[in-house]
Amino acid sequence: MSHVLHRHCHNPLPTVARGEGVYLYDTNGKAYLDASGGAAVSCLGHSHEGVRRALHAQIDQVAYAHTSFFTSEPAEALADRLIQRAPGKLDKVYFVSGGSEAMESALKIARQYFVERGEDQRKHFIARRQSYHGNTLGALAVGGNAWRRAPFAPLLIDAHHIDPCYAYRDQRPGETEYEYGQRVANQLEEKLLELGPDSVIAFIAEPVVGATAGAVPAVKSYFKRIREICDTYGVLLILDEVMCGSGRTGTFFAHEQDEVEADIVAIAKGLGAGYQPIGAMLLTQEIHEAISGGSGFFQHGHTYLAHTTAMAGSLAVMNALENEGVLARVKPTGEKLMQRLHQRLGHHPFVGDIRGRGLFIGVELVNDRASKKPFDPSSKLDSRIKRAAMEQGLMCYPMSGTIDGKLGHHILLAPPYIIESAQLDELVDKLAGAIDRETAKVATEFANAS
Repeated sequence: MSHVLHRHCHNPLPTVARGEGVYLYDTNGKAYLDASGGAAVSCLGHSHEGVRRALHAQIDQVAYAHTSFFTSEPAEALADRLIQRAPGKLDKVYFVSGGSEAMESALKIARQYFVERGEDQRKHFIARRQSYHGNTLGALAVGGNAWRRAPFAPLLIDAHHIDPCYAYRDQRPGETEYEYGQRVANQLEEKLLELGPDSVIAFIAEPVVGATAGAVPAVKSYFKRIREICDTYGVLLILDEVMCGSGRTGTFFAHEQDEVEADIVAIAKGLGAGYQPIGAMLLTQEIHEAISGGSGFFQHGHTYLAHTTAMAGSLAVMNALENEGVLARVKPTGEKLMQRLHQRLGHHPFVGDIRGRGLFIGVELVNDRASKKPFDPSSKLDSRIKRAAMEQGLMCYPMSGTIDGKLGHHILLAPPYIIESAQLDELVDKLAGAIDRETAKVATEFANAS
């Protein structure tokens, strides 16, 4: 009997014993290839010596100092490194302990920015359906996943949602990629005009949608049009890179590839590579100046802001990504993985789409390729594939509700950036085996039932 409140009350879990490279091992000695980085976290694998040394050294020096009394050298150095990397006018960094805290901080500083400017009437956030921005109430409110929101709906602030940029499902026959991108981006302008532009704080989006839709990148030109609309109406652009950032898509910031600038960016997960909890919110000098020239302080805080040990660990992660050539591996390794997936699953009768950027890839499962009809939600195909993969020694990230929070299934892949060619083969073989087995079973079960 465990006294831990686990994520699922009826899903017994193996006990992890150690990690080595891209593998985790349970207490029985069984190895699991980590094809999802946990939840797109473990970008350096599970045994990076440089990060471990940095953490030990920092603990020996000073593990923690509250940020109302001190700053620290690791925090200052990490902020400098991130701003050197950051595109556009991002100039300040606010360090927290995870992605939900980073997004909650982004929402609050965006509102405070307008309050400091005397624009108290701005109260609305606009985001996209099938987005996910975190589990805290504010972040959950702006998220667009209906299933995750439903139990807590009475507690959530009002937020407004437009369609995602999801070409596989929503691009019309005969519509070019450019036309499609402009059409869905223009929904932002329509929503702004409906609400009144001077009542809106920000538009929020993931450059590559992660958990709830399965590594869906926007089509080219979409975010450029979004940025134009935000500029026209004086609305902030908040980009959520908690899952897709920190090098996951092949550039440190995912939106670099969309050739846009953000007002606020949230990162986490790969920023600490799993060695310590960490997240960060980056903001422009303009937002900072409105606050520093007004009240003089951000009315928000957490006990573990800029935790000294987490800062040291994350700085070591940045060193590994840049100085050891790890980040440079992501695009070519991602191309190899994509190639192998297309070879093995590209014509699979139950695989509709394989998409993504870098080492952030989604495989969407369908009951019929021609019509893109999804499997019945009651099939629980996602949990069945996860269980089958674990039996084979593979960790992947299947999810349901891909299309609208209820219908659709996908598998998210986000392996460590250090994964080698032979391990890519192992990943694809084991994943394909799990997909083959469980989709065939589900298809047969529902055919017999009908």
